[in-house]
Amino acid sequence: MTEDQPKKRKIPGLADEDYYYTKEGFVVFTANYHLKRGYCCKSGCRHCPYGYRKEK
Repeated sequence: MTEDQPKKRKIPGLADEDYYYTKEGFVVFTANYHLKRGYCCKSGCRHCPYGYRKEK
């Protein structure tokens, strides 16, 4: 691990391909996770596979 990458913390119940951490330490869910979940939450997620884009 480099200094600018946070240590990967495992989230119980989720596969590694379901999420990743930003360099700031935030969790970002992947399109794979959203598809497994099965619906759009309309929160403007970064990897929304349902095409939802939140208005700014």
